[in-house]
Amino acid sequence: MRICKNDIVRVITGTEKGKEGKVLSVDLGAERVLVEGINKIWKHLRRSQQHPHGARIQKEGSLHISNVKVVCQSCSKPTRVVGKKIEGGAKARLCKKCGQAVAPEA
Repeated sequence: MRICKNDIVRVITGTEKGKEGKVLSVDLGAERVLVEGINKIWKHLRRSQQHPHGARIQKEGSLHISNVKVVCQSCSKPTRVVGKKIEGGAKARLCKKCGQAVAPEA
């Protein structure tokens, strides 16, 4: 999986095309990501002590991983990410366009 939590991604297809956001979570089994502020859906809650009349809240829905691309911090373009071994045996995620390291923002 080339996309990690806290990466900045751009949506490349669908109704939210062109928007950017931070990845909140990644579901490896379903190959879906949750992006902050993208693909908002309405969630209906039944009555409870916190919501005595029920509630209707808006939250992020998941996107398929193929519909987003990581935005490189150095060249600020949406790109694919390549995993390579660097000296010392450590792995690094590199931008396919400029070759710089892509690290998730903390």
